[in-house]
Amino acid sequence: MAGLKSGAPAPLNITVHSQSKVLEISFSDGCEFRIPFELMRVYSPSAEVAGHGPGQEVLQTGKRDVALKGLEPVGNYAVQPAFSDGHDSGIFSWDYLYFLGSQQDQLWADYQARLTAAGVDRDAPMPEKSGASCASH
Repeated sequence: MAGLKSGAPAPLNITVHSQSKVLEISFSDGCEFRIPFELMRVYSPSAEVAGHGPGQEVLQTGKRDVALKGLEPVGNYAVQPAFSDGHDSGIFSWDYLYFLGSQQDQLWADYQARLTAAGVDRDAPMPEKSGASCASH
């Protein structure tokens, strides 16, 4: 089983290019992709980024210089990257990496449009998470 979809192309080679900050991956159908770490990070399939359903996505900013600190296999169907900003909960199936690679141009355009709609810059720091505070009484 290559990924989560039956008959999907299987990865043949994966190379982490730390200096240029891209994941190079080649598949059994002859396609090769160079996926920037930033794209992987802003489109992480984790619940922290993707949410738990449509409309719950969390717009990621300040990820231009994110690095890959580790890349661990998950069974025979995925990898789990650990990013330099501490994010390490996304599991990237072969199918999802193929999607990111093959749709990069559209995904970048969508990301830019979401940034513009939100009125934020790609390099803006992520806002602090809201939630309970520990104020003394």
